Amino acid sequence: MRLMNSRTTMPKMVLMNSGTTMPKMINRTLLEAEKKKEKEKRNRFIPDDFEIDPDFKRLVSYNTTAVHIPTDIYEGSTIILNELNWTEELEDIFRQNKEDDPSLLWQVFGSATGLARYYPASPWNDKRSSPDKIDLYDVRRRPWYIQGAASPKDMLILVDASGSVSGLTLKLIKTSVSWMLETLSDDDFVNVVSFNKTARPAACFQNLVQANVRNKRILKEAVQRLKAEGITNYTSGFELAFEQLAQTNVSRANCNKIIMLFTDGGEERAEEIFQKYNPKQEVRIFTFSVGQHSYDKGPIQWMACNNKGYYYEIPSIGAIRLNTQEYLDVLGRPMVKADSMPKRDRKAKQVQWTNVYLDALELGLVITGTLPVFNKTNTSAKKSQNQLILGVMAIDVSLEDIKRLTPRFTFGPNGYYFAIDPNGYVLLHPNLQPLTAKFDEPVTLDFLDAELENDIKVEIRNKMIDGETGNYTIFTLVKSQDERYIDQGQRTYTFAPVKGTDYSLALVLPNYSMHYIRATIGDTITQAKFSESLLADKFDEYGYTFIAPRMYCKDLKPPDKETNNTEYLMDFNNYIDTKTPNNPMCNVELINRLLLDAGITSDLIKIWKQNELQHGVIARFVATDGGITRVFPKSAGLDWKEEAETYESSFYKRSLDNDVYIFTPTRCNESDNDVLVSRAVNLEIGNITLKPAVVGVKLDIYVWMESFINITYRMNCKDEICGCKKGDPYIDCVVLDDGGFLVMSNQEDYVTQIGCFFGVIDPDLMRTLVNSSLFTAKSTYDYQSLCEPKRESKAAAGLRSIYVPTIADILNMGWWATAAAWSIVQQLLVSITFPNFLDAAEMDDQVSDAMSKEVCITEQTQYFFENDESSFGGSFECANSTRQYLAEKVPNTNLVFIISDRQQGNSQSCGLGQLVQEEQPSDGPDPCEMALRPRYRKGPSVCFDKTEHEEDPDCGGVSGLSPSLWLMVVIQVVLLWVVTDSRRYAIAS
Repeated sequence: MRLMNSRTTMPKMVLMNSGTTMPKMINRTLLEAEKKKEKEKRNRFIPDDFEIDPDFKRLVSYNTTAVHIPTDIYEGSTIILNELNWTEELEDIFRQNKEDDPSLLWQVFGSATGLARYYPASPWNDKRSSPDKIDLYDVRRRPWYIQGAASPKDMLILVDASGSVSGLTLKLIKTSVSWMLETLSDDDFVNVVSFNKTARPAACFQNLVQANVRNKRILKEAVQRLKAEGITNYTSGFELAFEQLAQTNVSRANCNKIIMLFTDGGEERAEEIFQKYNPKQEVRIFTFSVGQHSYDKGPIQWMACNNKGYYYEIPSIGAIRLNTQEYLDVLGRPMVKADSMPKRDRKAKQVQWTNVYLDALELGLVITGTLPVFNKTNTSAKKSQNQLILGVMAIDVSLEDIKRLTPRFTFGPNGYYFAIDPNGYVLLHPNLQPLTAKFDEPVTLDFLDAELENDIKVEIRNKMIDGETGNYTIFTLVKSQDERYIDQGQRTYTFAPVKGTDYSLALVLPNYSMHYIRATIGDTITQAKFSESLLADKFDEYGYTFIAPRMYCKDLKPPDKETNNTEYLMDFNNYIDTKTPNNPMCNVELINRLLLDAGITSDLIKIWKQNELQHGVIARFVATDGGITRVFPKSAGLDWKEEAETYESSFYKRSLDNDVYIFTPTRCNESDNDVLVSRAVNLEIGNITLKPAVVGVKLDIYVWMESFINITYRMNCKDEICGCKKGDPYIDCVVLDDGGFLVMSNQEDYVTQIGCFFGVIDPDLMRTLVNSSLFTAKSTYDYQSLCEPKRESKAAAGLRSIYVPTIADILNMGWWATAAAWSIVQQLLVSITFPNFLDAAEMDDQVSDAMSKEVCITEQTQYFFENDESSFGGSFECANSTRQYLAEKVPNTNLVFIISDRQQGNSQSCGLGQLVQEEQPSDGPDPCEMALRPRYRKGPSVCFDKTEHEEDPDCGGVSGLSPSLWLMVVIQVVLLWVVTDSRRYAIAS
C-alpha cells in the first residue's frame, strides 16, 4: 500500500548497472544508514497530521486522501500515474460530502485498474502481524466492487481436461479456476464442467448453484481432483455448458450469462454449436489460453471475439490474478450503454446496497452503497463513446452505528430486530457475530441459520425477501445466550421493507415485551436519593451492586474487559454527581430507568436484611431490565461471576421465557460448587404483563444434596428401591436440568462433575432418556466458528529450476519498481500472487486467534424438554446386563429426578460412545443435497446484460510479454544476481 498526498509526483526508480563490483562485507553503520534511508523512503508520502478519530478508532487525516495500489501492480506504470492524476479531483468532492453529512465514514473510489482512493486518509493495515505477511488486497475483488461493477452473473466454467493439458498447464488451469471463483459473490450462480472426449460436471452439482463460500469450496476441491486424459472435444463441453445456462426450472441469477473456457488451445472452432445455441450472442464467451505452448490460439480467440467476450493468455502463474478478474470490464459495457440513454430511461445510475461484510480498514461489519462510474468520452467523431466502466464509488455504513441509533433497551432482553437482504442474509441480527478479523473471510449468515428453523420462519423469510409487510405470532425454539440450552417461547415477528433499498426490517418481541417501563424522574432530589444506594461504601447496607455497562452518556465510556465493574460504578456515580443525570450528553431515559431500579431494589434488600439466610443458601440476588444487579450479602458479591449486563445474561433471559424456577449449575470443571435458582418477577397492569426483573438465590450444592437425599430415602423398606443413599453401590440418583446437565447426585465421584453434560457421565442412560422422549435432541450448525487452519506441506515450495526467494526478499527489493523487472516478478516469482508455492516466512508468535484461525463450521447438539409428560420409566440392556430407571420431572422447575441401577465398570458398556453436547468441527450439511433444494432468493430488479449494439471491437489479443529465448536467458541471469547480495544497492534517482 502506498499512502500519498494526491498532488505528489511519483519518484523514479533505477536498477544499478549489473556490471558494478559489489563489496562482500558491509559494516554495521552503513547497514543502519540504509535501513534509516529505506524507512524515510517508505514514509515519504505519509501526512504529519494524523490523529485518532473517535468514529474510525484509528489514525486519520481529513486534509487529504490515501491511495492503495495492489501489490502485483507496478505503481509507476503510465495507467496508474494517469489514474492518480485524474482521481485527485475526488479529494475536494469527498471533503465537501463530509461537510454536508458529518456522519459519513469511508468514501472510496475503486478503479477498474485496481487503484483505490479513499477518504479520510489513514495508514493501511500493517500486514507484518498477519499469517502470510503479504498485502493481497485488491479493490476489484472486494464484495462491494464486484456487486457494483456489473449485474449478477450465471457463470459456467468450462475446463479442458484432455491429455494435452497435463503437467504444469493443468496446474495453472486449476489455480486459474480457483481465482476465477473468488471473483463471484453470493448474487452470482456458477458451475464447473470438465471435458475431454465427453463432458461432465466437475462436482456433484448438476446445475448452476449459488456462488456462496461452501459451494465454491466444493467446486475448488473438485477441480483439484481433475486428471488430464483423452482427446479434446469442444463440442461436448459447450453443449453441456449451454444446456445448463438454458435451464429455467432451477434457482439462478437470471442476468448475465457467461462461459469461461480454460484450455491450452486447439484447432476446433465449434461454429455449429454457437450457431445452434448462441445465434444472438446472448451468452458471452471468455477464453483463456493457459500455459506456454505452440498450439494455434486463433480458434479460441475467435470464439471470444464472435460471442461478445474476451480472449486472455495465462502463460504462467503470475498472470492469473489479473487476467481472471478483468472480464468484469466487459460485463460493465451494458451498464455504461444503459446510462447513455435518455435521462428518463436511465437505470444504471442507481445506488446498490451490498451484503454485509468485514471492512478492510477495521470498521467492523458494514454495508456499502455503491454507484458505478462510466467513461463517456468520445475517442473520435466517427466512433461512439467508450463502453468502459472506470470504477465504483462507495460509501460505508457501519452496522454498529445503526445499532447505536436504535432503542435496544426498550425491546427487553429477549426482544431484537434484524434486516435481511434479497439473498436472505441477515444484517443487525444479534446472532450475527463473526469471530474472524480477516476482511477477506465471508461473514454472510442466512436468517434460517441465524435462528432455529421452522416452516413459519421459512414463510417469513420469503415474504421479507419479496418486500411484503406482515405480522406473525408463533411459538418457536430459542437458543440460550450461552448456547447450552433450548427454550420454547412465544415471539411476534413484525416486518416491512426499507424504503429505497432491497432490505427488509423485522422487529421480534416476546409477549411480555410488547410494553416497557419508561421512568420519568423529574426532580434531582429523587434522583440523588436513588443514586445514593449505588455508592460503593453502601454495599454493606444495600448489597454488592453491579450496573450494566451501557452507553449512558456520550462522554462516559463503557468499561472494557480489563475494567472492574465496581470501578465503572464509581465513575458513573462521580459523573452524575458532577453533571447530573439530565446532562444533554446523556440518555436521560436510560439513566432514569437505572435509578428507578436502584431505588426499588434497595427497598427489597431492606426486606431481605430482616430475614436470615436459610441453611444452604449462600446469597440472594435481584437483577433488572434497567441494568441493576444486587447480591446480598456483600461477601457473596465478591464471588459473583454472572454477566453485569442483564441483556446478555443466560440465566436472566431464560428465566423470562420460563414460568418456573430455573436451576443453573456452574459450568463443568469449575471450582465453585453452587447452583443458581432464579425466577422472573411478573408484573400485571390491567391486561398487560411485564417482567421487569429476576430474583433468586445461590445454593450450596453439598448442603442441598444432603437435604435432598434425606427427603428421598425411605427407612425399613424391602425388595424395592428405598431411595437415594449417599454413595449407594447399587443405586444412582441424579438430578438433571432441562439441558441434560448434572445438578446433583448421591455419588461422591459425580460431585466433581456438577455442571457437566450427563451424556459424557452416563451415556447409556442418557441415550435411553432421549429414546424415551424425556429429552429431545436438536443439532444446529454454527457457520461463524474459528478453527485451526489445515497446514499444507512445504516440500514443494518452489520450482526446482530457479531460486525462489522468500516473501521478505521480494517485498524489500528496490529493483522491482522498474517496468522490466516487474514483468519478471509477475511471470516468475509466484510468491506475490500465490503464496502457497513459497517457503513462507515465519509467522509472528503474537498473531491473535482471529487472524491465525480460519472460519469453519461447527456442530452442536442441545437437549430440551419437548414432551409434556412428567413420568418416565423402563429398562435397557447393555453388555448382557439390564438396568432399570425411573424419571420424574420436578414440578415448577426445569429439573428431572432420575433413579436407576448403578452403572457398573465401563461407563460406555453399550459400546456406542459418549453423547457430546459441545461444539465439534463439522463439514456442515451436505452442499450437494442442499443444491437440490436451494433456499428462496430474489434476483436484481434491474439487469444490465444486453449484448446487442456493442461497438467496442476490443476482444483481447496476444500477450504483452513475448520475449525471445536469448532475452529470457539474460533476464534470468540478471534476476539471480539481483535477488542475492546486490539487491540492497537499488537506489532512487
